Amino acid sequence: MVSKGIGELTLRQKIGQMLMCGFHGTEPSEDIERLIREKHLGGIIYFRRNLTEPAQVAKLSASLQQLALAHGGVPLLIAIDQEGGMVMRIDQGVTPIPGSMALGATGDAEAAYEAAKVTGSELKAMGINMNFAPCLDINNNPLNPVIGVRSYGGDAETVGRLGTAAVRGYQEAGIAATVKHFPGHGDTGEDSHTALPVVPHPRERLDRLELAPFRRAAELGVDAVMTAHVLFPAVEPERLPATLSSRVIDGLLRQELGYDGVVVTDCLEMNAIAEHYGIAEGAVMAVEAGADLVLVSHRIERQQTALDALVQAVESGRIREERIDRSVERLLALKSRVASAAVAGVALAPGASLATEASQRLAERIAERSVTLLRGEAGLPLDPAKPVLIIWPEVRVGTEVDEVLARRETAGYWLAQLNYQVREERIGVQPTAEEQAHIAELARDAEQIVLVTYNASFSPGQVELAKALAALPKAKLVVAAARNPFDISVLPAEVKTYLACYENTPFAMKALARVLAGELSAQGKLPAPLEAAEG
Repeated sequence: MVSKGIGELTLRQKIGQMLMCGFHGTEPSEDIERLIREKHLGGIIYFRRNLTEPAQVAKLSASLQQLALAHGGVPLLIAIDQEGGMVMRIDQGVTPIPGSMALGATGDAEAAYEAAKVTGSELKAMGINMNFAPCLDINNNPLNPVIGVRSYGGDAETVGRLGTAAVRGYQEAGIAATVKHFPGHGDTGEDSHTALPVVPHPRERLDRLELAPFRRAAELGVDAVMTAHVLFPAVEPERLPATLSSRVIDGLLRQELGYDGVVVTDCLEMNAIAEHYGIAEGAVMAVEAGADLVLVSHRIERQQTALDALVQAVESGRIREERIDRSVERLLALKSRVASAAVAGVALAPGASLATEASQRLAERIAERSVTLLRGEAGLPLDPAKPVLIIWPEVRVGTEVDEVLARRETAGYWLAQLNYQVREERIGVQPTAEEQAHIAELARDAEQIVLVTYNASFSPGQVELAKALAALPKAKLVVAAARNPFDISVLPAEVKTYLACYENTPFAMKALARVLAGELSAQGKLPAPLEAAEG
């Protein structure tokens, strides 16, 4: 139970409850401890930088909760982006649940529910009580640089059906589900981490498409909604992103959709806010617009700036304290449901895995059903009597969505387990001219080639390599997309066999190898359009 009610909190304690912050390191930093102890911080967000394995995470969560209870008497919301697939902040000692578009390719809402329930149970065991998932963005724009396979698909029905199933799974496991990015980040050509995107469509189109899954989630009673740093001129004509717009949060979400749960901002340190408005003004404007929880994920000076700005805004009369009270009441109500069970912490043995045989089988079964053949069934299976050259694009630089950099269980690894003669060559996601030339030289005499692509739509080097390989006269070429299926739109017509796997995770690559070997058929159905939808 939350040990303090709103009437027992001072103004500064209440404002502290409205901020969620991150920190660096696998133990509580001095800065985050000070924010909890002196500023009554209400929430913590974990990133890959904080997490190693379940026992460490459980210990970290327990220590943070104990500090919060000792200095203020209110437990923390501890959040994470554990979407599955390509966005898993922790991937050691937990079930590698496939991502949203892999689930979308199966079309199976029950699988989405079961997958979320598994993830939720594992998060709860590590003292995490809030997941910033699922994405309800409808990815109907193949050129979207940040959502892509984080979406269940390109239509409102698929996203709404699978997304609400996931919400049920998380919440039944005792985790606060957070649907994002309201009112929809799927049809943008820019990433709000680096720019201020716009969704220019008329209101009728937003009602029919972007808003439909969020309406379903609101009706279901989702615990939290995360806002997008995106412009929606049909709703907010003043060129304010949704995170800072009262017309979007208070008008559209609260009044029209009837939602009265917690509204959390996407991180204010993203360039869409930080560079256009600044952290201090962004925090104040977000609360004025109706946000309950302000997310500042990285830098202590910016976190302190947000806190100070909100206190000053109330003390100056810009924001009424009654407005603060409404948000804190929502936050305390949510904590009473999800935070109390995590306060005591769970003692896990170092090195222990939370994954079970059943949860692993669920993940593998989803991966097996997700592989999608988009072109050229005649090119399969590969001939086990002939060597196979596999080209693997390696993620070598961290990104905003925090992918795993190194993969041991690649497509080549799994094909070798099936007794194929495999030579796997690794290239960068943006392959250099030297890498391309090296692969071309190796491929001259190859009879079977598998080119694995990774967001080739954004990689001219991968496209050039595909063209060179497709022009070889005697090689059988199979292309398999290990992230966005939309790579097919930039590949030459000479690529006769094309598979979509939606992610480069071990189970997805194992399923791909089995399809290449003829042990599995490609059962998935592409859940998103290959061309941008019209308004």
